Amino acid sequence: MDETKIFGNRLPGRALKSAERTFRRYARRFAFSPDDSPVLGAVPMGPAYDLFGVRKLEERSPDGGPYEEIDREKGIVLGTIRMGFGHYRIGLALASAARSMGLTPYWMDLMSFPDTAASRTIDYLEDLYNLGSRVSQRFKWFDKYVWEKITSDMAKRLSYTARDRALARLFAPLLGGVPRDIPFLSTHPWTGHAAVKAGMGDVVTLIPDNYPLAFHLVEGSVHVVQTPSAYMGYRTLRDMGGQEELMYALPRDDIRYVGHYVDHEIVSAVEEDCSYRLRRLRDKETRRFLLTMGGAGAQARRFADIARACKGAIEEGKLALLVNMGDHAGRWAELRSSLDADGIRYTLHSDWTETQAFAQEIRTGSVSGVHVFLHEAFFAAVYTTNLLMRASDIMITKPSELAFYPVPKLFIQRVGRHEAWGAIRGSEIGDGTLETASDASLHQALRLLVEENDLLEMYIGNILRNARAGIYDGAYGAVHLALERRNRT
Repeated sequence: MDETKIFGNRLPGRALKSAERTFRRYARRFAFSPDDSPVLGAVPMGPAYDLFGVRKLEERSPDGGPYEEIDREKGIVLGTIRMGFGHYRIGLALASAARSMGLTPYWMDLMSFPDTAASRTIDYLEDLYNLGSRVSQRFKWFDKYVWEKITSDMAKRLSYTARDRALARLFAPLLGGVPRDIPFLSTHPWTGHAAVKAGMGDVVTLIPDNYPLAFHLVEGSVHVVQTPSAYMGYRTLRDMGGQEELMYALPRDDIRYVGHYVDHEIVSAVEEDCSYRLRRLRDKETRRFLLTMGGAGAQARRFADIARACKGAIEEGKLALLVNMGDHAGRWAELRSSLDADGIRYTLHSDWTETQAFAQEIRTGSVSGVHVFLHEAFFAAVYTTNLLMRASDIMITKPSELAFYPVPKLFIQRVGRHEAWGAIRGSEIGDGTLETASDASLHQALRLLVEENDLLEMYIGNILRNARAGIYDGAYGAVHLALERRNRT
């Protein structure tokens, strides 16, 4: 592969030099060695193993251990980075789909090797991203003039890929122990670049969001997208050349539209879950709103405002709030202080077994008041939202990866311009609102969704039609594509 070009388009010399300097800086800072290639073994991945049979790939300890060999016939590797919740959530959706198809999912997290330059580099960059996300929600000027540009303009140009291909030299050694002929699904471009650099030939790159960014492109893999507009944007490399016209497009064979990446358990139960929502509407039961914190923990103040605006409806039994704080203990302390100051009572759930039982119970039972969920384990922090959305009438979320799930959604302010098109997608296919960026628009939408039925009825009806059309079947489609590539002659 010619490192000076991407899909036939020549990269600027200054971008290539900058990428090389970035690689050398992190290589020196975190003591990179190309020989840091761990011997991998497979072990059950905690709760994800219990639910989806996921095995985690980790470095074998010197004293041995109960490691399994990778099943090269039925195995499929999910390359991910524990950066935020979105990429991790896509990985869980793939694991769920793969399990439903009789496959064994193997979890390869590039942040699971803390003594390597790869994991240290990613951890450092994640801290910077999370800090920017939180600051953007506190200072409007920073959000408008800095963060919106960083999350869209900078990552949009093809020249940006030079940096990530250079960083792949740090990451690739971690994949030295992965069989080269096993299907590899990448939920983050860094894992995709690493897999290609390591010589893997069956790499499928899952592109999140709905806004074309060159950041997500991985030459040498086949890309899958969730929407037709994303397909057009990536196929044409829309506006990725800056002021220069690009002479070559993304090859047709390198991209597929598959639909939204959603877990098998949720997709297979859409009809049943929507029937419960319609019954609760008909019987005028307490309306359930699910608030879900993002991986960067940037919405604590917005959650406090929502709880304050809904206090009267909560006390009257019209509304129940289910608030998943993920693993953000610090953000929970901030929200708790606001709830206490406003006199809003709540119940805290932090035991994973109890949370699962609660989510199952309220699917058919009743619920009232405010329930807050906080889990230290990353899997529980993320997957609690998946469990609760099935028992919720409306999910309140920023338009991130959750924008693509089949549950009625009220979209609050995005965290970065790249998320804006998630709300556009949800509102256009009719399973969610427009983005409510201002307090006034949010409060008005809240009042209508609590007091009236027409919006919610419309969203439920559209979810049912979308499901029958296969719009939420993207996780199955991605896995099928990976198997096709393995079996191609």
